[in-house]
Amino acid sequence: MNMAFATSLYPATGKRPIFKIIKPFTRNAATRRNFTVRRNFSCSATVATDITARVSEFDIENQKNDLLRLVQDTQRGLVTTPDQRSCIEEALVSLEGYTRGESVDLVPLDGTWRLQYTSAPDVLVLFESAARFPFFQVGQIFQKFECRYQSDGGVIRNVVKWSIPTLLEEQEGATLLVSAKFNVVSARNIYLQFEEISIQNIRISEELQALVAPALLPRSFLSLQ
Repeated sequence: MNMAFATSLYPATGKRPIFKIIKPFTRNAATRRNFTVRRNFSCSATVATDITARVSEFDIENQKNDLLRLVQDTQRGLVTTPDQRSCIEEALVSLEGYTRGESVDLVPLDGTWRLQYTSAPDVLVLFESAARFPFFQVGQIFQKFECRYQSDGGVIRNVVKWSIPTLLEEQEGATLLVSAKFNVVSARNIYLQFEEISIQNIRISEELQALVAPALLPRSFLSLQ
């Protein structure tokens, strides 16, 4: 099972519904009482719902914090034992269980998310290469969702900051950008359609600038003689 876990850097303005409001009593039970009792019963149900909502939110936040602690020392998934991977997977599945069966809500998904942990081989190979070869660095990795005003899809961009020491700036000398469209096809799945890949924001290092700049500086007539 390939997993990626991220935290929001730029939270969306909307708030995701993290629980379902289910009243535990039927309408028939309420209609057997007089007006005054029925009104009090309604207030009691509202209070119970609010308490359940607060408990659910509290449980979800605790599970998020537990998951962050589990992935904290894994170097984004590069350094993990089988036991660690199993614990992380169980924690992630447990967290997903709070919204099991609900449709995908795109409002809170909109924004830029930073990668904290992954088990995807195509991402781990980047970390492995950076650990093995001193001439390659991998900085922060982000996923940017653009779907604020959409109901069934949007655009997703994978952003990878990388560098070649001494040639480019540390960690963020260049940006690899992979863009794709996505459509919601079920409560748990989206369909991706690749669009383009590009390298942007190339920043050469100060050492290389000092080496190249003298050769590119304009020369006066006197210096050319």
